[in-house]
Amino acid sequence: MLAPFIEVILILLDVVWWLIIISVVASWLVAFGVINTRNMAVYRLLDILNRATDPILRPIRRLIPPMGGLDLSPMVVLLIIYVLQREIQIMLARSYLG
Repeated sequence: MLAPFIEVILILLDVVWWLIIISVVASWLVAFGVINTRNMAVYRLLDILNRATDPILRPIRRLIPPMGGLDLSPMVVLLIIYVLQREIQIMLARSYLG
């Protein structure tokens, strides 16, 4: 009965996962000068990515400050999402089997 709801949660976690990955790659491309942020389309896309991922990353950034310019908060959030997905899948499998 809760299976469709749980599937939606898993899909949302996947979307957040990919938003964080895209945001990290985009920040690297900006840092290395591959992407020009003066282009309005690029600026808007990066702004949307930051607005989507900042509320998720901000609490972790408060706990783990950047170390030597390296922001570890995306890696921590991705690890948390991975663990949540696996636990939800185990719970879902147990409900189907048992």
